[in-house]
Amino acid sequence: MNAFLPADILFPRVDSMEKWAVIACDQFTSDPAYWDRVRKNAEGAPSTINLILPEAELGTEKEAEHTALINKTMAEYLQNHIFTTFENALVYIERTLENGTVRKGLVGMVDLNTYDYSTGSTSAIRATERTVVERIPPRMRVRRDAPIELPHILMLADDHEKVLIEPIGEKKDQLKKIYDFELMEGGNRIAGWLVQGEEAQAFNDRLTEYSATVGKKYEDLKGVPMVFAVGDGNHSLATAKSCYEELKANNPDMDLSMHPARFALVELENIHDEAQVFEPIHRVIVKCDPKALLAALEQEACAEEGFPVKWYIGKESGTVILDQAKSQLAVGVLQGFLDDYLKEHEGEIDYIHDDDALIALADQDNAIGFLLPAMEKSQLFRGVIADGILPRKTFSMGHSREKRYYLEGRKIK
Repeated sequence: MNAFLPADILFPRVDSMEKWAVIACDQFTSDPAYWDRVRKNAEGAPSTINLILPEAELGTEKEAEHTALINKTMAEYLQNHIFTTFENALVYIERTLENGTVRKGLVGMVDLNTYDYSTGSTSAIRATERTVVERIPPRMRVRRDAPIELPHILMLADDHEKVLIEPIGEKKDQLKKIYDFELMEGGNRIAGWLVQGEEAQAFNDRLTEYSATVGKKYEDLKGVPMVFAVGDGNHSLATAKSCYEELKANNPDMDLSMHPARFALVELENIHDEAQVFEPIHRVIVKCDPKALLAALEQEACAEEGFPVKWYIGKESGTVILDQAKSQLAVGVLQGFLDDYLKEHEGEIDYIHDDDALIALADQDNAIGFLLPAMEKSQLFRGVIADGILPRKTFSMGHSREKRYYLEGRKIK
């Protein structure tokens, strides 16, 4: 059995897809007004805003109220036949981004037995960044009794030769288009085509061959090769895994090997898609002695050859060469140093997406900023395989509004 499979996919029968589809719950966490607008826009209509808990509401009075309503609303949607079911299916997706490029994806389900989010995992599917286990229980409270799931998980393949998803796109005119609409709140356009029967089987055959040979690309690395990496939504996938393990622990005498909770719906994408952009996340350290920090970095983590990284202290700037023997990635060297340094010295670290914002923040007293290079997409799998897991905040897959919107679903009970 492959790690990624066709599923019985629930698709909404609604008058407004624009009101139905809502962006991933972990976006706009510091902007509750965004979510207030979403609720107002979808008021009175079937919408995934009624089926998910935005992280902006965690720790607020809305958390308990909305958590209680989610499963009730899911049951009502099922009873009212809001969904139709596409059996043993995949959905091919084309998402138009802000810059006009089109990012391709494929919705299906992953086998949670092939996924392990722990550091040092050797599973076929792995997390790219460290999983914060404290973030899982609030999500489990929503999923534990939920009859359906809706994914915002983006899973990645290191498919240089484009043998998995792209052949489906070449035949999309022969497939049934099931949606094509503008996403709310500036999410741009999305279109989807149903993949069943011979086309689904052809994809499965290509994936079988790909999975059997993918390790050849990483023979020069010390780690165990993997098939897929979780790019976005790892904590949601970790929640699905935790709920399945809990189900098995609570029912030791039951055969749950093919229970629907063993699987989770995701969107698979190819990191080598031209529209797939990895943006760097820079570091600024405030409330520190910037010159002392820089001197320690040069002494402990630099070499004559390696990764050039520019630093800013006030109006001053320069470049350090980070020792590539310490990690496959520049961010790995820097984050490893900062983690150790800040255990013994004063300073607070923040993660900044924009170059100009990083430079401006470094232009304050007692601050130093590091402008990291964008990670080469081919480095992602190599970094996880060789180093076990990437440092937190290593990269961002596009802008906030380009994250996955909730659209398709699947029964998990």
